[in-house]
This record gives sequence, C-alpha cells and structure tokens, in this order.
Amino acid sequence: MAVKPLPTVLRAIDVMLDAPVIPVIVLHDVAHAVPLARALVAGGIRMLEVTLRTPQALACIEAIAREVPDAVAGAGTLRSAADAQAALNAGARFGVSPGYTAALGQACRDLKLPLLPGVATGSEIMAAMEDGLSELKFFPALQAGGTAMLKAWHGPFGDIRFCPTGGVSPGNAADFLALPNVACVGGSWLTPADAVAAGDWARIEALAREASQLKRA
Repeated sequence: MAVKPLPTVLRAIDVMLDAPVIPVIVLHDVAHAVPLARALVAGGIRMLEVTLRTPQALACIEAIAREVPDAVAGAGTLRSAADAQAALNAGARFGVSPGYTAALGQACRDLKLPLLPGVATGSEIMAAMEDGLSELKFFPALQAGGTAMLKAWHGPFGDIRFCPTGGVSPGNAADFLALPNVACVGGSWLTPADAVAAGDWARIEALAREASQLKRA
C-alpha cells in the first residue's frame, strides 16, 4: 500500500491529518505491541496513540518504534514534563494529553515533541492558544457537549482544529468528522480489548481499514 511520506519535522497537524482516526490504545502485554501496530498499519492507520495507563506502555512504544518503521508511535495520557521526557526517550514522535498545563506545553516545545492537548472549555482553548497551540484534543468529547459544543466553538475559535476523543464510536464518528473544525477523531474501537487479548490481528486490521475510509469535511 502506497503511503504519503511524512515531513522531516512532524507537527501536530500532520498527526491529525494523516488518517481520519487516531486509535487510542491500551496495552497490558509488550508481546502484543508489534503485531497490533502492524495490523493497524496494514489497515491504513499509522499514527498510534499508546496511552501511558499501564506499566508496560513505554516498553510497548519502544517496541513499536524499533520494529514497525511504518508506524508512528505516540504517547497518550501525558500529564507532566516527566511523562513527556519518558515518552520521547521510548521513541514516541507525538504526545496526547487529557488536559493542558503551561508546564506540559513548555516541556513538549523544549523536547520538540508535537502535542495534542486535551481541552473541554473555552478557557482551556484560550490558554492553549496563548502558548501557540492551534490543534487540540476535545476530551471527553461526548460528555463535554459532543458535536453541539464543537459547532458552538466554531464561531469564536474558527482557527482551531480539533480531535474529539472520548465516547467516539463507529456510530457517531462520521457526525464529528463532518464538522469543519474537526481534523480527525480519536477512538478505542479500533483495538477492542478482547481482540487484542486473543491476538485477533485480522479483526483489528479490518477495523482499521474501515476507519481509514471515513470521510471528513
């Protein structure tokens, strides 16, 4: 499968526009990391957010970065400068956070690690904007207002691009992606826990292929 080359210096917008969906991945076993990444890439998804929610997460990022060159390993659930440094050391090429602080933003700028910070209010958007960020994660998207909130934000924040995450599913992903201020969505449905535990990589590849074909505005 032919894929477009990535820029030498990866930016947050490059991460968001690569595919319609960024998978939100929780891994409990390092042995699953490489075959999972290969299945997602085979299905057309290469920006992979491995969340730092398990003790094995950093080792999983390291394995993907080392053994799956067509994948772009990222780290989710960044909450501190130490998390950002650990993610970069493991080979992560982008970071995603559930919220935003100036300290985390500064750390990622210092490390040259593209960051998609989580926001749920207008004030949080403005704080991120003050630090030069214009690509943001809307989290938790469904609980924080869903598509109605994004439509309301489009007026005052028309120059901001969002990645809604949290409650996004195959049933509503198209509704989010139809909005002009949504660049992509984040979702865990591409990597169901039962499929990962069973090593059902064919199922995950099929889910990735379906997700990669979703249309956006």
